[in-house]
Amino acid sequence: MRPIWKGSISFGLVNIPVGLYSATKPASELKFRMVRDNDQSPIHYKRVAEADGKEVPWEHIVKAYEFEKGRLVTLTEEDFEQVNIKSNQTVDIKEFVDLKEIDPMFFEQPYFLNPEKGGAKAYSLLREALKQTGKVGIAKVTIKTREHLAAVKASDKALVLELMHFPDELADPQDLTFPGESVGKKELAMAETLVEAMSGKWKPEKYDDEYRGALMAVIEKKIAAGGKKLPPEKRPDHKATNVLDLMDVLQRSLAEKGKGKSRSARPTPAAKKRSKAA
Repeated sequence: MRPIWKGSISFGLVNIPVGLYSATKPASELKFRMVRDNDQSPIHYKRVAEADGKEVPWEHIVKAYEFEKGRLVTLTEEDFEQVNIKSNQTVDIKEFVDLKEIDPMFFEQPYFLNPEKGGAKAYSLLREALKQTGKVGIAKVTIKTREHLAAVKASDKALVLELMHFPDELADPQDLTFPGESVGKKELAMAETLVEAMSGKWKPEKYDDEYRGALMAVIEKKIAAGGKKLPPEKRPDHKATNVLDLMDVLQRSLAEKGKGKSRSARPTPAAKKRSKAA
């Protein structure tokens, strides 16, 4: 795996040489091509200059900043390298805060930090200190010409750099209307019971992309049908629960969970045989 970036973690007078590696993989999305509807001819997109309509090859495309309406200044890679701030080559930790104090909405994208030569001991020291204190380091880091707010976290044997949103990047929810009605004690108690009944340990391997599988099934049906239109399938009816039948829905939900538990707890015929043999 190749590093996206090489630099160091800095806190106090400590500098730890690290490489930055992606901690996520691209989603396994099905890829589609844009084609013309009557003959399936593929559609191509061209990079065309506005001035004369001519196609422009990649080697002649540069970045430009519009400083006034219709007036641009172009920037080269050397210009970007002229940006001289500490976070350009450093994960510059500004302070340490309790992880539980940070709203999860601030977190955006995780990366692994891996120690470079000579950095293993200081790396381990920072990782263990974060584990013991329950804190994360709030840092600034520049990746691909943009400065990011980030959190340095301990995760098992690794240090993880999680890019964060700046406060002004989060949408203001004041334009939305959230319900403020009080809830009844009985409904709340029943809802809490249902939450407890549905609670379990976080096991991410239990979850997969159901939409992708269902879409692939539709594609396979379409191929088998020779590309012809498929008959519509009946969709499950998911109606919103209104106030009047809320208690009834909660009671039925609890009853269903109870049936599921009793079924799972009931010994199988094979288990009965084993207990008799014992």
